[in-house]
Amino acid sequence: MAFEPPQRLMRALGETAPEGDDWLERLPELAREAVERRELTVERVQLPGGRSSLVVLVRAADGTPCVLKLAPLRARPESERVALAHWNGRGAVQLLEPVSEGAEGVLLLERLHPDVSVRTLPEAKALLEAAGTLRRLWVDPPEDFVFETVAERTGRQAKAMRAGADAAPEVAPLVDAALSAREELLESPPERRLLHGTFRQSKVLSGDRMPWLAVGPDPVVGEHAFDLARLVRDRVEDLIAQPSGATTTRRRVRRLAESLEVDRERLRGWTLFRAVESGVRARRVGRERDAELLLEFASWL
Repeated sequence: MAFEPPQRLMRALGETAPEGDDWLERLPELAREAVERRELTVERVQLPGGRSSLVVLVRAADGTPCVLKLAPLRARPESERVALAHWNGRGAVQLLEPVSEGAEGVLLLERLHPDVSVRTLPEAKALLEAAGTLRRLWVDPPEDFVFETVAERTGRQAKAMRAGADAAPEVAPLVDAALSAREELLESPPERRLLHGTFRQSKVLSGDRMPWLAVGPDPVVGEHAFDLARLVRDRVEDLIAQPSGATTTRRRVRRLAESLEVDRERLRGWTLFRAVESGVRARRVGRERDAELLLEFASWL
C-alpha cells in the first residue's frame, strides 16, 4: 500500500518544519518499515488526520484492530509513549507496545472509533464528558522520565509572542496581558501533575473498553488549570458567532473551574495566555481567520 501523507498533515508540518527536515519525504518508507516489522495488515490511512502525525488503521497478526501512529521527533512522540504507558489505559488510549520496544517516533495503540469524538455530542454534554476524561489523567508524573514543564513550554512560546507583538503592534496589548498573567501564574502553582498538554474535545474518542478515552497527548508537567484552559475555547467559531459569546465564555470558565475544582482566576489566566499564544502563532503562519477568532476570544477574558 502507498502511504501518502494527508494534505492536512503536510500543510501543518510544512508551516513549522525547520530547514533541512526531511521527515515528510521519508514518511512513506518509515510507515512501510513499521508495518512490516510488526506484521500488520493495513486497512487505511485516517483522514483528514492530525496536524503532527500520520495515523494508520491496521490489524495485528492475530486480527486485533489497532492504530499505528508515526510522528517526527519534534512532536515529542517519546514523551507521548511514556505518558501513555504511565496512564496504562486509565482515561487514555492504551499503548500496545512496551516503551523499550517501540521504534523511534512510532506508536502502536489500541483502536478506538476515530470518527466519533465528544464533539459529536451536544455542547453541554461534550464539555461534561471531556472534563471527566481529563480528570482521570491528572496523576503524579513518573519519577524516571523528565517531561517538559509548563514553565519551560510557555517560556519558549513567550519569546515567539513577544516577536509577534513587535511585528504587529495592534496585538501588543493582548500579548502584554497574556505574558503578565503567565508571570503571575508561575509564581505559585498549586500542584505538579502529569498533564495531557493539548486537550480538547476532538482529542476524546469513543472506545469499546470505556465510553471515552483521550488520544494525542503532548504531555507536560504542571497545574491542572493549564490543561483545562484549552478546553475552554473549544468550538471557538460557535462562540464568536453568538451575540452572547463573551458571556457564554465567562460562564464556561466558571462552570469548568467549579466542576474540576480549579481556581477560576487561574483558569482564566491560562485560558488568556493559551488563546493569545495560539492567535499570534496562527497569524505568524498566515492563518489569518484563525488568528482573528482566537484574539477576539482572548479579548473577552
